[in-house]
Amino acid sequence: MADQTVILRRNRPGTKSENFYKWADEAYEEMDSTLVVQQFIQQSIRRSHTNIDAILAPPETQDEGVWKYEHLRQFCMELNGLAVRLQGECQPASCTQMTATEQWIFLCAAHKTPKECPAIDYTRHTLDGAACLLNSNKYFPSRVSIKESSVAKLGSVCRRVYRIFSHAYFHHRLIFDQFEAASSLCKRFTVFVTKYSLMSRDNLIVPILDDELVPQQGGESSA
Repeated sequence: MADQTVILRRNRPGTKSENFYKWADEAYEEMDSTLVVQQFIQQSIRRSHTNIDAILAPPETQDEGVWKYEHLRQFCMELNGLAVRLQGECQPASCTQMTATEQWIFLCAAHKTPKECPAIDYTRHTLDGAACLLNSNKYFPSRVSIKESSVAKLGSVCRRVYRIFSHAYFHHRLIFDQFEAASSLCKRFTVFVTKYSLMSRDNLIVPILDDELVPQQGGESSA
């Protein structure tokens, strides 16, 4: 029987950061795990974070609800990196409200009654709330099959986490630009929610796509 080379797709202890994930790509059909969709998405991002069409293109047999769910999980995980960068500059004393431009003020849904809170607290509360929902055994007990009623909840999560992008863009532009250059996360998110109609274009106020204008509507937005 011929010897078969086994590729261990794991970052070994002591691996230098520049050598992380330096293994050959694996075909979707050959991935054998309940986390196969997450693995496939992350592999596509590592291959090229700027190739957004390829990252968002599902395998032929992929359930659309699971595909949307796993992408949103991935967005929230990566957004934690932006939140960490914001902490040094986005202080409660300087950013007393979750705003984007002078027209948009967002209310935080983490409280019994949605209310204003400092932008960095809003960011933490929103990501914590998204993690709780997306890891809920009540709404998402499986990573393989998801009920349509649960998929319907993804839109509200998208709307809330997008506000982190908009605050960073309009109030912490240097941090936003550096993070976006390294990840293309806001552009990928915008293409994603547009592709699957998870957000209204009027709410996509960061001009991240080509020839895109910032909507002029404003006001106070509820959670």
